[in-house]
Amino acid sequence: METANKVLTVETTVNAPVARVWEYWNEPAHVTKWAFAIPEWHAPRAENDLRTGGRFMTRMEARDGSMGFDFGGEYTAVTKEKHIAYTMDDGRKVTIDFVADGDKTRIIEAFEPENENPLEMQQGGWQSIMNNFKQYAEGN
Repeated sequence: METANKVLTVETTVNAPVARVWEYWNEPAHVTKWAFAIPEWHAPRAENDLRTGGRFMTRMEARDGSMGFDFGGEYTAVTKEKHIAYTMDDGRKVTIDFVADGDKTRIIEAFEPENENPLEMQQGGWQSIMNNFKQYAEGN
């Protein structure tokens, strides 16, 4: 499957102000509560050095311990409460924009897909994680 030069986008609007959305998106104690696509998985560990040149890592694994992986990369741009750009450890690029609108925040995340899984599957997985984030941020 050839995915070169493609970019997939997922987004949501969170019923919370941008300062809270930013904190919940970036603080490791919060990341571990939402950074997985399906309930059978979880994120037992997260690290985040949120600055240009800083690194992040989130451990994602099946709750039954049968599989897991580290999702990580290096930040290439960070503008507080507005924009994050990073390069994943496999070289793919991601941007995330936070658009404040009163007590709501729109999040738009664009990512370069990998070459192993269908595009629809990748977009669905990333959207599921985004939906988990929305539910977590609105419920706390």
